[in-house]
Amino acid sequence: MIRHLVLFKLNEGVERDEPRVAEGVAAFRALGGQIPELQFWECEWNITDRPIAYDFAINSAVEDTDALKRYIEHPAHQAGVALWREFATWVIADYEF
Repeated sequence: MIRHLVLFKLNEGVERDEPRVAEGVAAFRALGGQIPELQFWECEWNITDRPIAYDFAINSAVEDTDALKRYIEHPAHQAGVALWREFATWVIADYEF
């Protein structure tokens, strides 16, 4: 299994309650039911206000590197990424477990 973690940081001046952010969150929340390769899927806002904290997180799991590639290339995933690209940056970690 491969864990796929993504941490998002909203760009300077972007607020969580903006419509474009809400649209991006909705797109990512829907992925768990749209992409068969996802064996585990959760995403949510950070609840702490520490200065080093990121704003939004995705924690997911897929079977192997082929499944990860299919997930990344899936049109629904790509559509969500396109939305987030407009208002955030992110870091990713993929590891076997």
